[in-house]
Amino acid sequence: MCALFGWLDYKGVVSDKLLKKLTQALANAAEERGTDASGIAYVKSGKVTIYKRPKPAHKIRFNAPNGTRAVMGHTRMTTQGNEKFNYNNHPFYGHADVNFAFAHNGVLYNDKNLRVEKHLPQTQIETDSYVAVQLLEQQGKLDFDALKNMAESVQGSFCFTALDENNTLYIIKGSNPMCLLHFAELGLYIYASTESILKKALQKVGFHKYPFEVLNIEEGTILKIDRYDFLTCSTFEVQESFRFGKWADWYDELEEEYYSQHRGRSVFQGDKVAQGHRRRGAKSVHCERSYAAVY
Repeated sequence: MCALFGWLDYKGVVSDKLLKKLTQALANAAEERGTDASGIAYVKSGKVTIYKRPKPAHKIRFNAPNGTRAVMGHTRMTTQGNEKFNYNNHPFYGHADVNFAFAHNGVLYNDKNLRVEKHLPQTQIETDSYVAVQLLEQQGKLDFDALKNMAESVQGSFCFTALDENNTLYIIKGSNPMCLLHFAELGLYIYASTESILKKALQKVGFHKYPFEVLNIEEGTILKIDRYDFLTCSTFEVQESFRFGKWADWYDELEEEYYSQHRGRSVFQGDKVAQGHRRRGAKSVHCERSYAAVY
């Protein structure tokens, strides 16, 4: 059990001070799903930068530089790979046709088999998550096709995020939870693994006063958001047998609570959850949106 969180600012109207406060608020709230390690990634002078430590988020001061347009974060509960060795913690560096940072919430059980089958290079990184980075690096690209191949190769529970050197954000939604909000007035996307994390962070920063849209990312979706607010979607085949088969023990109580919540209404009272319409094989998919206000 870990948490993903972050934001992408495509208008530049929100102050740097407020965005830094948002980053810290998201990280602190994300401790509900992991306190063993915390980290963020952002782009500085065209280069992907990662800051992570084997500490709970509230003991770290996250301070992305002024002018940062996107932050991708992670809080960790260790399942594989000692968090005291910082290279085991998220986010990870990745190198393909673009440099990128990568994070994972979930558990992959076929990482060792994939390293043998795909002839992946030896690494000191012990986590199951890192095999996803290696699969992308082996393909030499960070795009829909490469992400689809990676998502269909790994087995287990997952939601992945990636942030490249151009401030393009990818969300690869498997069976693990993800909640994404769009503040059109602010020119801001904010996401986290659970709605409870978002609610805590928004109230801390004061963003709960602004209207927003909820984007429901369906399982099997790859979502791409660039720094100009151009949103595109693609899909991958979901391996249902690993969601409710003999690996069901990997699904903790929060995951079960998440699925129960999303069979009903959102915890954001008054919200209408937008459904993303997907056409298999299409590179660009229009995602319908519906506005929601917090009172």
